[in-house]
Amino acid sequence: MAMPRLATANHAVSPPRIRIPRPCNAAFDLLERNLRAGRAEKVAYIDGNGRWTFAELAERADRCAAALLELGITPGERVLLCLHDTIDFPVAFLGAIRAGIVPVAVNTLLTAGDYAYLLRDSSAAAMMVSAPLLPAMKEAGANAPALRHVIVSGGTDPGALALDALLADATPGTEPAACAPGDPCFWLYSSGSTGAPKGTVHRHASLICTAELFGRGVLGIREDDVLYSAAKLFFAYGLGNSLTFPLAAGATTVLMAQRPTPESVSEILVRHRPTVFFAVPTLYASLLSSPALPPAGDLRLRACVSAGEALPRDVGERWKRRTGVDIIDGIGSTEMLHIFLSNRPGDVHYGTCGLPVPGYRLRIVDEAGRAVPAGEIGELLVQGPSAAAGYWNQPEKTAKTFQGRWVRTGDRFSVNADGRYVHAGRADDMLKVSGIWVSPVEVESALVSHPAVLEAAVIGREDGDGLVKPMAFVVTDGGHDPSPALAAELKEHVKNALAPWKYPRWIEFVDELPKTATGKIQRFRLRERVRDLQVANDAAGA
Repeated sequence: MAMPRLATANHAVSPPRIRIPRPCNAAFDLLERNLRAGRAEKVAYIDGNGRWTFAELAERADRCAAALLELGITPGERVLLCLHDTIDFPVAFLGAIRAGIVPVAVNTLLTAGDYAYLLRDSSAAAMMVSAPLLPAMKEAGANAPALRHVIVSGGTDPGALALDALLADATPGTEPAACAPGDPCFWLYSSGSTGAPKGTVHRHASLICTAELFGRGVLGIREDDVLYSAAKLFFAYGLGNSLTFPLAAGATTVLMAQRPTPESVSEILVRHRPTVFFAVPTLYASLLSSPALPPAGDLRLRACVSAGEALPRDVGERWKRRTGVDIIDGIGSTEMLHIFLSNRPGDVHYGTCGLPVPGYRLRIVDEAGRAVPAGEIGELLVQGPSAAAGYWNQPEKTAKTFQGRWVRTGDRFSVNADGRYVHAGRADDMLKVSGIWVSPVEVESALVSHPAVLEAAVIGREDGDGLVKPMAFVVTDGGHDPSPALAAELKEHVKNALAPWKYPRWIEFVDELPKTATGKIQRFRLRERVRDLQVANDAAGA
């Protein structure tokens, strides 16, 4: 009998050679390379307030480094950044790193209680905050004993220092802190899609590695590109898209402070004509359903990228038909900083996440850590140069996720006959129906392929016999009214697209799905909702 082929991921391609300077200050490297290349007067950033050259960006970051040091913040201390996507984010982020101070970028959509937790957990000595977010941050700071300074961007406040004034008064010429490639550089907090966020500690070399391996190596980002990322800078995905990749290549970046709606994003696509566009699957689906999406002739896109969650095949195919440009779908994580598994320009296979990014190795394993046969589902492990050092002050969770040189992703995958990786959902989202594992992502993709469905999320729910069956929460596209008839039609649609036993036994129509700020569906919120409903029904029956 032939032995089953194992999903051992022998798809490694020799990665491009990466020059890591020693000493390695990532901020100094990303800024100085553009000045040395003669790009001082080239536009680096365009935001809602104007245009900023590479020279202006470098000077403002230098002044920010000096200002933080003059405030008595010492190298190694943390500065919490709760900033909208304006020029002040890269200035603060790069300025702190230049000074050897550790910036901690956080979600701008949290509550005062969430910020209080982050301030205490990070022991931040200062926080930089956009003016509209200041009330919640000041409330949070009242219970943060390590906090010494509050700095406001884009405004003034009696209880805070104005960033513009600090920059104006600071003396440029600060020597960049001498750092080793493996030294802590910045933190990102995990998105909290499965619970409390964890402070993920990244190294200096990781910024350079992701820019070279994915930004240049896969996307081919170059000096004449204009980049726009709807994913925000505080998100690991957005940080690479809007900061690391363009600075590494000398490209221009468009920033938008407000929430990315189909209307606001479409305006950016027409006004600034970016060549590379980054978004999450939800936004691509919303754009396709919006009359605001401009015709292909008004666009200058050469590449579109998706991450955050697996891209439904139907969304990718419809986008290509509408715009003439493929969506390059990939997967990354906060722990790995950016995308490590991706389709390629000119080699897009919708319904898959493609192949490992050169420089990364992948394995798919079962619960015992053994490689699974090709075609079977297991947990994805990844190894590569951008792996984080671990979680701040969480040794048990660090040991569980970072196992030697391998990082557990918590994502379930299989490898198809072409050797490409197919996403099956998070490990804790998988369903066992009739004794067989079912991927929620597979059922969701089938639902989204129906013209009436804008978004869908699938979870497990017990039936009257205590057996788990799929349940779907569906957002319609606006042109179709939710009804029992539509629910029945969707069930039949899934039965025809997949093995019949995978169809959702229950369909609930909702106005929106619960998500993190990074666009990931919070299926645990839906499971909580179903549990609460079942408890209420049991109580009523009693």
